[in-house]
Amino acid sequence: MQGKTHIVGGAAAAILAAQLMDMPDAPIVGVTGALGAIIPDICHGGSKIGRRLPLLSKITNLLFGHRTFTHSLLFLLIVCCIGFYNVSPERLHLFKGFVIGIGSHLLLDAATKNGIAFFYPLKRKIRLPFTISTGSVIEYLIFSALTIIIVCYGWKYFGL
Repeated sequence: MQGKTHIVGGAAAAILAAQLMDMPDAPIVGVTGALGAIIPDICHGGSKIGRRLPLLSKITNLLFGHRTFTHSLLFLLIVCCIGFYNVSPERLHLFKGFVIGIGSHLLLDAATKNGIAFFYPLKRKIRLPFTISTGSVIEYLIFSALTIIIVCYGWKYFGL
């Protein structure tokens, strides 16, 4: 998936979760979801975050490769453990949005033909039963649907 699809996917997932779990500050939770959604691609130098943090990206890629550790359940659990013990209770909803964004990234990349190493360090790639090509018309339709979710939420939230 392209970076923009991950960003709107993370924001939409976090906003929907904030509504379902009655979290405060849903628009800000959506922003943290968008931020979380770009984190797993730190292993790819050409990604949005990889271009911003090239040294960290290169090191991560050398150590693990692409779509392995940072696209795994292990990574998600480590982030959760670190965050839940270090985030203040009044900011926990923002961290939840961040984690939901990471989860949305994994789900979207599992829908690609290459899949993800969800059970890293096991090398077996996991894919959803249906797959799409990055940059395809289907990805643009998914991007559009996720964008519509965000716009509709903003319309409702801000009373436009």
